[in-house]
Amino acid sequence: MSSNNTFVNSFIGAVVTIVVSFVPCSPIIGGAVAAYLSDVPTDEGIRIGAISGAIATIPMAIFGFFVVSILVFGSMPGGFLAILVLFGVIALLYTVGLSALGGYLGAYLRAERETGEVDW
Repeated sequence: MSSNNTFVNSFIGAVVTIVVSFVPCSPIIGGAVAAYLSDVPTDEGIRIGAISGAIATIPMAIFGFFVVSILVFGSMPGGFLAILVLFGVIALLYTVGLSALGGYLGAYLRAERETGEVDW
């Protein structure tokens, strides 16, 4: 497996995460798609899912910053940055963590479908 395929599949998983972001726990779906397309063992699936989540966090953070800055503009100038950073860290952990879980599940499903055996 080349690293080019890893990042392409991770990008595809990130796009899926963003497209289905209206669904609760959508990073699981995006991570699963990325790992399933990569055809890797489950430990690599976790890594690919996490990369997918990190990529998906970038546009989500930009949109979140825009929305929060409009809603909070001027109401709390001192604590705004601290709250924004805290929100960003929580969103990053949520997205990357669930994408890694999805990566594990995607790799597991791919292995189960193709061989009937899973490499734990």
